[in-house]
Amino acid sequence: MLHTQFDDVSFRLKEKHAFDWLKDHGRVFCVFDKQDSGNISFGVEKDDVKKFIKYAGARTINYKGKPVDAIERLKNSLPLYKELQHPHLIKFLNHFQVAKGYALVFDWFDGECLHSPWSFPPPEKYTNPESPFYRFRQLPIDLRLHSLKCIFDFHVHVEKNQFVAIDFYDGSILYDFKNHTTKICDIDFYKKKPFINTMGRLWGSSRFMSPEEFELGSEIDARANVFNMGSIAFGLLGGELDRSFTKWDAGQKLYEVALKAVKKERKERYASVEEFFQAWKSACNISLSL
Repeated sequence: MLHTQFDDVSFRLKEKHAFDWLKDHGRVFCVFDKQDSGNISFGVEKDDVKKFIKYAGARTINYKGKPVDAIERLKNSLPLYKELQHPHLIKFLNHFQVAKGYALVFDWFDGECLHSPWSFPPPEKYTNPESPFYRFRQLPIDLRLHSLKCIFDFHVHVEKNQFVAIDFYDGSILYDFKNHTTKICDIDFYKKKPFINTMGRLWGSSRFMSPEEFELGSEIDARANVFNMGSIAFGLLGGELDRSFTKWDAGQKLYEVALKAVKKERKERYASVEEFFQAWKSACNISLSL
């Protein structure tokens, strides 16, 4: 394991890698080096402007694959950030090639990731008062509902642009506790429709994945994404995989909408994310007026 120091941060890699190119982008004030995706990311600041750089090419400590494959995946994600630009998605700014890697540049967002397993591994994620997830779950219900509205609104946009969400989970959600704003930070595996499961178990967290995402040959479509959205609702308002009403914070009507979304049988779910979101908004108005 190799320890590397750069500006105000230190990070670990499996082997030496050149990061001199970072100097052109300002002072590095934070680093995210523990992801298993093959990417390493940096917060940089230049002329009082902060940016987020996601980079592939280095041998990161938790990545078991080849850097060349991580580079290819990052390059393939570029059209996603261009085509799916949205107020609730982190803002894409630029991309560039360096000698041994590839980088995407985004606006910096002062949010905290709701799933930070290296800082707060379960059960600390759910119990430690410093954990972003724990703090989010202590927020008033109206703030959490607003956060979910942002998430659902973005995925209606995804659906209308003929994409499906793959690998969306609470680790893809950033929350700014000061300004109470939500951003989605990672859509690298989203796919253009139609998309068929050719892997068996797809990428993602099993806590939020539809049955189709475990089935070789299954089509991953709007109904699969409805399941994903319902699972997210149970994660942020309920007992996650314990979908009993006793664990639910948001009233009977919203519970019924979320429960329909996560039906094991596809035909029993909402037909689209847009249909789900309309039902959610109607139930939300009823719940908040009670």
